[in-house]
Amino acid sequence: MGIRSSRCFGFVAGLSALGCGLLLSACASQGPNTTMAAAPAAAPEIPPKIRAEEITGRWGLAAYHKETDRPRTEAAARNQCKQPVVISMGPTGGVMMYPPDSSKIEELRMKGAPGNKTYIGAAGEPAGTGSDREILSFDGRVMITRFPDPEINGRYGTSVYVRCAPRA
Repeated sequence: MGIRSSRCFGFVAGLSALGCGLLLSACASQGPNTTMAAAPAAAPEIPPKIRAEEITGRWGLAAYHKETDRPRTEAAARNQCKQPVVISMGPTGGVMMYPPDSSKIEELRMKGAPGNKTYIGAAGEPAGTGSDREILSFDGRVMITRFPDPEINGRYGTSVYVRCAPRA
């Protein structure tokens, strides 16, 4: 019995020493991780199809919810030139407009997006997110926008801007 227990003890002690040695060698070869994970490269900014200078000016504004109302809404927007919405250049190259649900005018950015789309919205946010407006069509005389956010679009509808004649 004495020989058997001493063999068992020797075997367990040997396994323990081997396990400790493996653990220590793993720690020594690992070392501290000094390489920093590379920051993901920012996607290149897509230039907007429509520039801020192109939409500045005086506009008649009206909105619709049903596509069949578009011609009537365009006429209503033209009549709003008596009290036009003024879109002016912002101090840093954006346009001065009212964001949804705000009575405070702010500088918004023209943002390009895949598919040759242009959005108007807050700087620092990806195009087509938050309270951005998508410019659906623009011919220099009429601009049609909508909010991609369904909740905001449900309240505001599709906006029709008709450029007002220059002041006499």
